[in-house]
Amino acid sequence: MDITHELNPEQLKAVTKIDGAVLIIAGAGSGKTRVITFRIANMLNSGIPQSQILALTFTNKAAREMETRIKEMTARKLQNLSISTFHAFGVKLLRKYIHLLGWRENFSIYDETDKGQLIKDCGRELKFSDDNLNIYELSALFSQIKGGVKDWDKTTISYKTIFDEYQNNLKLYNAVDFDDLILLPIKLFQTHPEVLNEIKQQYKYIMVDEFQDTSLQQYYFLKKIADKNICVVGDDDQSIYSWRGANYENIKMFETDFPNCIEIKLEQNYRSTETILAAANGVISHNKMRKEKSLWSSNGSGKPIEIYIPVDDKEEAHFIADKILVERQELNLKYSDFGILVRTNHLIRTLEEALLNANIPYHISGGSSFFDRKEIKDVISYLRIFANPDDDINLLRIINTPRRGIGKRSIEIISELANKEKCTLYFAIKKLILSSGELEAEKKYNELKLFFEFINEQRKIFLSGKGIAKKVRKLMDEIKYFDYLLQEYSKNEKVARVKFMNIERLIQSIDEWENNPDTLDANLFTYLNRITLLSRDDGEEPDKGEVQILTIHAAKGLEFPVVFIAGVEDHIIPHARSVEENGGNVEEERRLFYVALTRAQQKLFLTSCQHRRHLKDIIECSPSPFIQEIPSELVTYHEPVIQTSQEQIADMFAKIRQKFNT
Repeated sequence: MDITHELNPEQLKAVTKIDGAVLIIAGAGSGKTRVITFRIANMLNSGIPQSQILALTFTNKAAREMETRIKEMTARKLQNLSISTFHAFGVKLLRKYIHLLGWRENFSIYDETDKGQLIKDCGRELKFSDDNLNIYELSALFSQIKGGVKDWDKTTISYKTIFDEYQNNLKLYNAVDFDDLILLPIKLFQTHPEVLNEIKQQYKYIMVDEFQDTSLQQYYFLKKIADKNICVVGDDDQSIYSWRGANYENIKMFETDFPNCIEIKLEQNYRSTETILAAANGVISHNKMRKEKSLWSSNGSGKPIEIYIPVDDKEEAHFIADKILVERQELNLKYSDFGILVRTNHLIRTLEEALLNANIPYHISGGSSFFDRKEIKDVISYLRIFANPDDDINLLRIINTPRRGIGKRSIEIISELANKEKCTLYFAIKKLILSSGELEAEKKYNELKLFFEFINEQRKIFLSGKGIAKKVRKLMDEIKYFDYLLQEYSKNEKVARVKFMNIERLIQSIDEWENNPDTLDANLFTYLNRITLLSRDDGEEPDKGEVQILTIHAAKGLEFPVVFIAGVEDHIIPHARSVEENGGNVEEERRLFYVALTRAQQKLFLTSCQHRRHLKDIIECSPSPFIQEIPSELVTYHEPVIQTSQEQIADMFAKIRQKFNT
């Protein structure tokens, strides 16, 4: 493989520097994925065994893309090459070693819905009223505690009893959450050094993508398993996930912990025009906590950045819709070549209405996952119980879905026994049906016994042999799930049929997965792990014929020929709450704006309203201070319908500069 003519000098250095610690600072659009895939291919061609290489990234999509490219480059099957997300690699380790920590091998992985339900149950058990529990905030707090982002303090200590109960119940139910997929391997390494030594002996070459997005715990995890050959690739200017634990200072820690590391900067951008890059450089240069770098491009100067200051958000939305229609014709583009980026989801509705009125097809990223639909969660809950009957959350979901005549009082009795005996609901049911008592008096014994026997029979079926898809289809017939849907949606049979078709889609996807040659272990546990991680790490794939509307966070890693950034206003970009939570520091918000700017390849439009609707009020808006950080010679202004004079615009910016002391 001759790579000397396919890479620029910095890329070539990054690809060929195999041994030792390497820090690659990869600016936006600098060919990062290309460098990583070429580097791994070069390692394989240099004689390094597949089994000794571990590449970690953050999404299943990125891992699949990386693996596909390497297969194409090397013409090898690569069955022993480990390319995965951090969470998937954590699952792999725990499947093999979790028994050493007191769990059983067939553990469940709780998604956010399951996690929230368990937190709610723990709160109720400890006599917290539902009014005093914000499940979303508690879930985030628990993740921050586990991730080392926060410690207990006087504002949160009252919830520690719920946290402790939550942790105890996870283990009781033989379950883990996503944070545990990193934390438990670290604990494993600390308590069983022989396991750590085994991992270090196996993986002698480690690569990490999107290093700036790693959390403190993920960094500790890497530091534990890395020997001396570790390469991390990232860009501190694109570190925008502190709210979920990402720590851009991991780059500094890496340089301290690996003092002999070689630093390589990739600054040539292959994505954007010189104008767009100059604007992005102008903005990000105002950040003080960053590594010095300056992106450059050989793509030509391109068009100026166009800024429009509409009267209100309706005018903003119409401007964007009209521009899409015009640019699509003039540049001969597809709808999927356009991206509309917003700081927060509440800005989307008006944009959506304008696109609908203009008959422009669109897709909103971040919508509900296929696996979050009720009928799909019902099926998956059955599968989770067959894999792990001690999973209380999913057992309660299926116990009367469809209805089996197991009454509320029966469930209360089961729950009371489980609490008294400190056991799972499944074990409590087993105990009850082997004894006489109140359940028999209520004539519920038979239904409960049939349910218990049904679970055990299905476990034998699903845990033996192959053909999960066929077994699921047969299961749906046996429990008469379609009849249940018809009863639930008796006023609209069409809805019931659509939902049942969704189950058929699920069955087909299972069948495709089982028969995929790359699926090496097509069992129930592997499938459940896969879909849990998939729904966590990747959103739905958009249709390729639609305009994409998405938050700036969701846009990271994507690119579009034409980009609109809507709502570029003070209090939105930078976001007021983020600035307040960070003590007035706007550097991460500026990095977020930098990420938005660098998604554009050919043309970039910014809109900043003079007024915007907020609930029932009309509020006066000011342009984002970040607009002033774009060199003025790169910008052209569109006149609004009701014109704002240049003097008024200048006055607005003067007020912003005074506020931020710039």
